[in-house]
Amino acid sequence: MQNSEKLKNLLELEILPDVEIAIDELFEVIDKTKNANRAQKEDLEELRDMRTECYAILEDLNRDEIEEEEIDALLEELMELKTEDQ
Repeated sequence: MQNSEKLKNLLELEILPDVEIAIDELFEVIDKTKNANRAQKEDLEELRDMRTECYAILEDLNRDEIEEEEIDALLEELMELKTEDQ
């Protein structure tokens, strides 16, 4: 399997679902308190930005617009982040 496919699978099957769950959980907390504090707003903004970046990377992958070196670097970085979270 090429690294581009690995990156695509990592984003689609692991990273994006995790981000969506985190967004949903944050919304539940905000909904219960009926108000978001500053930290929650910042967290929500970061999660939304991350989700947007992931979709942009997937789009670029589908168009073959990312060079192999960048794919390798992104894959390595995301694997490190995923490992740190566990």
